[in-house]
Amino acid sequence: MLKTKLGIFTTVFITLAIIITLLYEFDILNISADFMVGVRWITALVLIINAFSKKNLTTWIISCMILGIFVGIDFPNVAVALQPLSKGFIKLVKTIVAPIIFATLVYGIAGHSDLKQVGRMAWKSMLYFFCATSCAIFIGLGVINLTKAGVGVDIESMTHEELPVTKGMDPVLESLPEHVHGVYKFTHFIYELFPENIVRSMFENQVLQVVVFSVLFGIGLAMVEEKKRKPLVDFTESLSETMFKFTNIIMYFAPIGVGAAMAYTVGHLGVDILKNLFMLLGSLYLALLLFLLLVFVPVMIFLKIPVKKFIEAVKEPVSIAFATTSSDAALPKAMSAMEKFGVPRKIVSFVIPTGYSFNLDGTSLYLSLASIFVAQAAGMHLDIGQQLGIAFTLMITSKGVAAVPRASLIVLIATAEQFGLPVFIIAAILGIDELMDMARTSVNVIGNCLATIVVAKWEGEFDEEAPYRLTDEVLDEV
Repeated sequence: MLKTKLGIFTTVFITLAIIITLLYEFDILNISADFMVGVRWITALVLIINAFSKKNLTTWIISCMILGIFVGIDFPNVAVALQPLSKGFIKLVKTIVAPIIFATLVYGIAGHSDLKQVGRMAWKSMLYFFCATSCAIFIGLGVINLTKAGVGVDIESMTHEELPVTKGMDPVLESLPEHVHGVYKFTHFIYELFPENIVRSMFENQVLQVVVFSVLFGIGLAMVEEKKRKPLVDFTESLSETMFKFTNIIMYFAPIGVGAAMAYTVGHLGVDILKNLFMLLGSLYLALLLFLLLVFVPVMIFLKIPVKKFIEAVKEPVSIAFATTSSDAALPKAMSAMEKFGVPRKIVSFVIPTGYSFNLDGTSLYLSLASIFVAQAAGMHLDIGQQLGIAFTLMITSKGVAAVPRASLIVLIATAEQFGLPVFIIAAILGIDELMDMARTSVNVIGNCLATIVVAKWEGEFDEEAPYRLTDEVLDEV
């Protein structure tokens, strides 16, 4: 009863704090800056008391995310100094990624010895990934053409930041005629799938290479006679269970890492940068929201997936992805949450890691939207044919984008150069890329979680009762 009353009080208090903040920001009422500082830190105290009362990891993560915003606003230098804590959290989570993918995939394949299902999961996953990312790209194009966010933007008055370094043109491409460049790029992408050294692939966090190695290793192990296969199957089963428990331990640090990440973002960007590029930021968030409503929700309704329960299941990995702008940071929690949601581990362990290279819906949408924004800001008119050319190019180049912060910028720069768009404009929008990265990374995580359910339903192996057995306590034990 006390928890319920405290929850209601917290909700009402935060609502009032938001209203006061809006009145202050838009100069509707003459409110002093000192008063706003008081409002923020009383809100912080209420959030902390509520988090202690609920004893829930998700509540702590969301509360610390808000506290991070307050620290970033009022103590920007301290906020920037907190960045090592967020980097440390991501670094810690990345130690889990390769072992958990290897162990769960190998056990899922060799432990059941169903090699035909691996093939079925592969083509079903790829078909869904292609459809989802194609929808994302076209929704991005539609929204930016509707809002025309780049038209009339004064790019020269914005802060220009240093762009990431891109690789130079492959010497082989320079020696080949242009009409076979596409063939070479495709075959080179296939080449990049194969690990030269699995330890190196794990060290460099090459998720797709780890997946390929694990699948081949699992298939090879499944072909070994039972007596010699059992010790390795038992080892991978024990390793996967251990890594999930290891994830539980690391997640106790998640509120600190997430809070520090949010504090750093607000502290080093400030809030004024939003005013310069509000139309672009607003267009992206609008497009992502439309994508969720027009693609994900209909898929869930069609497959009879309980929407509310799905939101409850993914809210923790999504909040981690949002604050850290890293899909990798959310991967272990996303995998375990989907397993609790009713998706068999063998499907989760195949679909989510593969989706991190082939099913980045948020990133694909952002790339199409940002490409046209650059053209609009430069005063270039692109007809439908040229925009479709960019869209089809992004369908290919967005595959294999690393699930790490700002990796999509490399693809955006390469696409801009290929179609003659001015790259210097990307340097102007780089200032708010972190804020855009939060949203697109969150959608990437939601998309990959949903993909596991789609494939599980398609395979007829989804536990229909599992979502209704979920509680906050069960999810926190994941």
